[in-house]
Amino acid sequence: MSVRTLLQLGDPGLREICVRIDDPKAGQVSSVIRDLADTLAHWRKTTGYGRAIAAPQIGVTQRIVFMQLPGAEPWPFINPEIVDRTADKIVVWDACLSFLSIFMQVERHREITVRYQDPEGTWHEIRAGADRDLSELLQHEIDHLDGILAVDRITDIRTLCTREEFEKRYRASSPYSVA
Repeated sequence: MSVRTLLQLGDPGLREICVRIDDPKAGQVSSVIRDLADTLAHWRKTTGYGRAIAAPQIGVTQRIVFMQLPGAEPWPFINPEIVDRTADKIVVWDACLSFLSIFMQVERHREITVRYQDPEGTWHEIRAGADRDLSELLQHEIDHLDGILAVDRITDIRTLCTREEFEKRYRASSPYSVA
């Protein structure tokens, strides 16, 4: 278990497409999940940001996402895939631990259904919507697994702003309002 270095915007590793996990029970998978948990906890503690992290952000090209929502149990997703999405879309503020100095508005589906495995290999399916901003968060993290970044989904370049401006003008009305 360790805090891993986060790849930053511009690193080609963030653009790689991740491979599926054949055996979710493998020790290597557990090790990656622990590293993701430690790294996310470190960034949340030092910056006040971070609800989830994807394996490629620490240089691992496997389909693993780790989520830690405030007041909730740790939630690892192995081989997550969006199997359904509403046609209805929303525009939301987005940021990323891999480029935490910039924020932008992106378009996401209002609701999605995600199929994933847990560390025991059991398949689950969840419907994610506005509750806890799960829909936008899971879309962001699953995009990472496909080499897609939030900057690729920006709706209007004029919404691009620094972290300082976001904090001053928009944080209170965003999913990031709870530090």
